[in-house]
Amino acid sequence: MSEQAVADFCWQAREVVSSGMGLWGWLWGRRGPSGFGSASTAEEVTAGVDASNLTAIVTGATNGIGKETARVLALRGAKVIIPARTLESGLKVKESLADQVPSSKLHVMEMDLSSLSSVRDFARSFDSSHAHLNLLINNAGIMACPYQLSKDGIELQFATNHVGHFLLTNLLLDKMKSTARETGVQGRIINVSSIAHKRSDGTCFELNKLNDKARYQPFIAYAHSKLANILHANELSRRFQEEGCNLTANSLHPGVIITNIIRYVAGNNNALISVLSPVANLVLKSIPQGAATTCYLALHPNVKDVSGKYFSDCNEATPTAVARDSELAKRLWSFSEELVGINADMSQTTQPTSQEEDVHEKDVFQAK
Repeated sequence: MSEQAVADFCWQAREVVSSGMGLWGWLWGRRGPSGFGSASTAEEVTAGVDASNLTAIVTGATNGIGKETARVLALRGAKVIIPARTLESGLKVKESLADQVPSSKLHVMEMDLSSLSSVRDFARSFDSSHAHLNLLINNAGIMACPYQLSKDGIELQFATNHVGHFLLTNLLLDKMKSTARETGVQGRIINVSSIAHKRSDGTCFELNKLNDKARYQPFIAYAHSKLANILHANELSRRFQEEGCNLTANSLHPGVIITNIIRYVAGNNNALISVLSPVANLVLKSIPQGAATTCYLALHPNVKDVSGKYFSDCNEATPTAVARDSELAKRLWSFSEELVGINADMSQTTQPTSQEEDVHEKDVFQAK
């Protein structure tokens, strides 16, 4: 495991250096067309944005870049819902964030993304207790863990990183559509993917292949789930445009960051972590930098009407050809429907009434 972990770490470091705006852009944090770059932080990219009329859900907000995303959204005034596996862990995060942002509007709700029944319970509870949903940030993820199946019999990384988010998103779409109609504010769905999607060839979206223990490779399984995140966002975007609803969907690579997730690569091997850390500090992002692209897509006015795109370092980037395969995205959608046992045909959504169309709030996706 250690040798493979080192190899996977080195692959990611090499990809970071060779991708994006090139070696010098990576080294010096050169800014791209958006005005931001690899060195930009979440606070920087959202400076001046008033999000006080927005409600957001951020999965994986109990640590790492998810927690930073929740903090910055709260700092800009948004009401932020933090799903947590246990209320106890979520309330500790809420207390920590409230200390940093005393004016924060934070709500903790219980949800385990790897359990379809838990996701359904969360969506049902949210729908009954919150009137609006403007932002859905599918951030949570596990990385390169040993082979396991979820409670629903799906390989754990794919179940957590993609299937749980697929179900959650579809269960919340009606709420997001009605919010966009009633307020006039465009809703945004953001899938946190990874440069690791490059390691997937897209031939994995069959349950017998995903669940095959003999062929399981932890980092490749992670790559499959990250490819699915991009394809999911792309297919959402296509369906939104076809339907004409006021929602967007995009995906992103946050950068490679030392957070709790890296322990799935290094395990609890402190010696390996100590060997990787000096190199990691040279090539990896800080947590505030790692959350920047997510927060940029969530709040920046320049991203209004942008949909079906993949971003890195707060700028549009190009994923692999497989990640841009629209037919594969459709097949993944059908496969995901089978796994969660729903018909996610969004064309059945009720159209707005004339009264709903007349009610609009200000467009909060603008600078103060």
